[in-house]
Amino acid sequence: MSKVHVKTGDSVVLLTGKYEEKFDKDGKRKVGKVLEVSPKEGKVIVQGMNVVTKHVKPRKMGDPGGIIKVEGAIYAGKVQLVCPSCGKPTRVGRKLLEDGSKLRLCKKCGETFE
Repeated sequence: MSKVHVKTGDSVVLLTGKYEEKFDKDGKRKVGKVLEVSPKEGKVIVQGMNVVTKHVKPRKMGDPGGIIKVEGAIYAGKVQLVCPSCGKPTRVGRKLLEDGSKLRLCKKCGETFE
């Protein structure tokens, strides 16, 4: 299995691709929350990005069918983590503690987070 630089619940921005709109009305990059991570495929599902329409058939009696909108998977290399402390898109570093555990590190401001 390969590793992915983001975890479920992280805030990320989209770097490349035509998934919906990358920018807000103000011209700032759109920030989304990671809903699911698939390290085996190297993909992530981000809230509000790469929204696709899906045709759903009703399975049980009373279930609605029709066309629904669902977030699709994006390659993990196309998203960048937003630092929780400085709020800027940044690369992720690792800091090894004395007890052997690892913390993630913001490469721009130097703050550690988990």
